[in-house]
Amino acid sequence: MSLTKTTSIDQITVTENGIVLYREATRIMEDGNQISQTYHRSSLAPNADLTGVPANVVAICNVAWTPEVIAAYQAQVEASRTVGA
Repeated sequence: MSLTKTTSIDQITVTENGIVLYREATRIMEDGNQISQTYHRSSLAPNADLTGVPANVVAICNVAWTPEVIAAYQAQVEASRTVGA
């Protein structure tokens, strides 16, 4: 009996306001057959610190987060702060 554990990013989504959502799947395999699977989901707002983020997610962020997207997201955040104040 051989058990192995693998993790991989199996979903990356970019929302219309630039937020990047990604899912990491952890799979436990026994002799080549999957016996368990769990997920961990994370989100990143435009211009977030990417330290420790998987390389393939960073690559998507670098493409999706244009200066225009970052500015629009920051404006949206500021507008929501003034409405709620």
